[in-house]
Amino acid sequence: MGPGALSEVIAGLNLPTHPQLLVGLTVSDDAAVYQLNAETALVQTVDFFPPIVDDPYTYGAIAAANALSDVYAMGGTPILALAIAAFPADLPAAIIQAIMQGGADKVAEAGAVIAGGHTVVDKEPKYGLCVTGLIHPARITPKANAQPGDVLLLTKPLGTGAITTAIKRNLGDPAHLAAAVASMLQLNRAMATILSGFAVHSVTDITGFGLLGHAAEIARNSQVGLHIEAAALPLLPGAHEYATAGIVPGGLLTNQRFVEQDGYVRYAPAIDPARQLLLFDPQTSGGLLIAAPPAVAAAIQARCAAADQPCWAIGQVTPGSGIEVG
Repeated sequence: MGPGALSEVIAGLNLPTHPQLLVGLTVSDDAAVYQLNAETALVQTVDFFPPIVDDPYTYGAIAAANALSDVYAMGGTPILALAIAAFPADLPAAIIQAIMQGGADKVAEAGAVIAGGHTVVDKEPKYGLCVTGLIHPARITPKANAQPGDVLLLTKPLGTGAITTAIKRNLGDPAHLAAAVASMLQLNRAMATILSGFAVHSVTDITGFGLLGHAAEIARNSQVGLHIEAAALPLLPGAHEYATAGIVPGGLLTNQRFVEQDGYVRYAPAIDPARQLLLFDPQTSGGLLIAAPPAVAAAIQARCAAADQPCWAIGQVTPGSGIEVG
């Protein structure tokens, strides 16, 4: 569902709460967090989607990396996953097995295990995970704590939506797809490990709502504004080319309409139209967006440079509201 439709549905729900539910639907975040005791809380999330690449093993691995990312965004460590899947009745067993093996191997790479799951029959394949993680209650990195003056850091380049759309339309370069797949397969585990040593204010992962969709969640939840430097955004090879040609997924335009409503986003006159579009490009297994005090952000970037972990400064948190793109 798009962000607008999803917000409308959630707003109409009457849901029970609990004092040990530290993060739920009261303030939208990447995963639920339920406190077990003074030292331990559970992190719980679920994510699944149809194939975005042709190779079944790679599809399963990307879907797993995408689902695991929400636990990393909360500051947690994944420990357990259950598969959730829908497959056509006539899909060969070898293809289903390859999808599930890709997911299982990626979960193992994360140091967790798949312990079961549930499947149904459907005309369109879908695969993903319900992931459980652990976190100390004091180490949660929510969307609702960004502070004016914080630096915004991004850990993966943008453009997976535009690139996979180009491939689906037989207009894409296989080399561009290969770079996008490599990015989507990369777990956010290494970056989460780096962040565990720093006092950051807010973290989210960039997925289906695009960079500005998820950045807006941080801004609204934290009651702050954001300034994004469009020229500083890292892009995957080919992404700018496809956006310039108007080859973008439908979800991009849905994201754009929702975030831009009521003048919430304001653009400098010289913003490149293609980069403006890519601000809303739906990402699969995207990077982490981090809000941290300037000194902390600089130390994180230094640690990332030493570990050969990509990390780009793309803007700042500001007083007020809305998003300025310069």
